[in-house]
Amino acid sequence: MRVGPAGWSYPDWAGYVYPSRRANGFHEAAYLAEFFDTIEINTSFYQPLRPDHTAQWIERVAANPRFVFTAKLWQRFTHDVRSVTSRSAAEDERAVRAGFDVLRAANKLGAVLLQFPFSFHRTAETVAYLTAVLKRFADYPLVVEVRHGSWDAPETLELLRTSGVSFCNIDQPIIGRSLGPSAQTTSAVGYVRLHGRRYDTWFSDDATIPAHERYNYLYTTEELAPWVTRVHKVTERAGGTFVITNNHFQGKAVVNALQLISILKGSKVKVPEALRRHYPQLESIADSPPAEPMLFPLGKGSKDVGR
Repeated sequence: MRVGPAGWSYPDWAGYVYPSRRANGFHEAAYLAEFFDTIEINTSFYQPLRPDHTAQWIERVAANPRFVFTAKLWQRFTHDVRSVTSRSAAEDERAVRAGFDVLRAANKLGAVLLQFPFSFHRTAETVAYLTAVLKRFADYPLVVEVRHGSWDAPETLELLRTSGVSFCNIDQPIIGRSLGPSAQTTSAVGYVRLHGRRYDTWFSDDATIPAHERYNYLYTTEELAPWVTRVHKVTERAGGTFVITNNHFQGKAVVNALQLISILKGSKVKVPEALRRHYPQLESIADSPPAEPMLFPLGKGSKDVGR
């Protein structure tokens, strides 16, 4: 069982998750690997990973031998139903594989997430499209995330089981026909993603509302409790489970991921010093007393933004 946040490069994490001033050579992924055994790579959603960047990330997290990445498939294959049959499909696939294969060769690719939008409803056409994408990338440990309630059908789970693909159990605002919480397992990989519950901004098209407000949500321990039960159920049936927190604004995903680890393990955990100053509720699960504030010279890190 591995729990961690989605992405690592957010401007608003400075002074919240990461020290305000950073030592030379500071890298966000390396820092997070001190606290988590997984991070979901999100830059792969926007464009294929560069193999040289991927190799650097593997080196950055090497101090934690348990660490395994998960990564999102390029949106060209999940948000454009013409992509599988387009002229550039083979070239696009090669670009995706170039980065993923570096992770796989190092045994650091735990899962590849296919994140489909709410607008991706279950129809004969979309089922055929999904089947084609699953076949194209069948050699990877695939996970499918759908968000529309039309996919809540036995046929969906059967398709994934016969394809050896995992179903992504999600927490999202339940609006209209949004897919509700679940504890499904359709392959050896269990997967859970928590997006937050910002009902007022989840489907908002108000251009005056900052994009990060969609993920500006902190789960209470009472709200996490049912998911702890679901994670246990998923883990009982899967060979390994990933739990990803995507409510990233101002480090809330990190707060909730640490709380989940503490609850699931029944023990206290290591907590980033900057984070515990902003979220006093972490004191009860921190495995050491707070340290004196420290100042670091500024440094640079690779980017990985979330969605």
